[in-house]
Amino acid sequence: MNKEHTYKLTIKWTGNQGKGTLDYSSYERSHIISADNKSDILASSDPTFRGDRTRYNPEELLLASLSSCHMLWFLHLCADNGVIVTDYIDNPVGIMAGTDNGGGKFKEVTLNPVVTVTDQNSIDKLSNLHKKANELCFIANSVNFMVSHKATGKTS
Repeated sequence: MNKEHTYKLTIKWTGNQGKGTLDYSSYERSHIISADNKSDILASSDPTFRGDRTRYNPEELLLASLSSCHMLWFLHLCADNGVIVTDYIDNPVGIMAGTDNGGGKFKEVTLNPVVTVTDQNSIDKLSNLHKKANELCFIANSVNFMVSHKATGKTS
């Protein structure tokens, strides 16, 4: 049975400095991402594209989505397979390249999770669980570039 899930949020541009989009430098890229009953996310474009470096940009949010989805699947699989995780941290890295038409696209994303488990014998299971999490991640399955992982496991 095929289940569908619908997601909704609001993006509100807050960067009108009184002249709208009169020209490329007349407006800020600032915007707010909001969803019912959740904290707002202050966002902008990458500073390279005249964005505010103190706000998240879409590229960072894509990395966060990939990393978060992988982590949540991985933790689920660990719970199902008797692997007790006590700490998980990831520092994902994405490479985006410009295209001839002035746009760009991601070429690849590498997740770098460091996972702490309670049992030394569980470390041998982590690689396969990461692989399975990568196969199941909704976000990774939705992008057209390679999402790989270089995972590290340790015991607490």
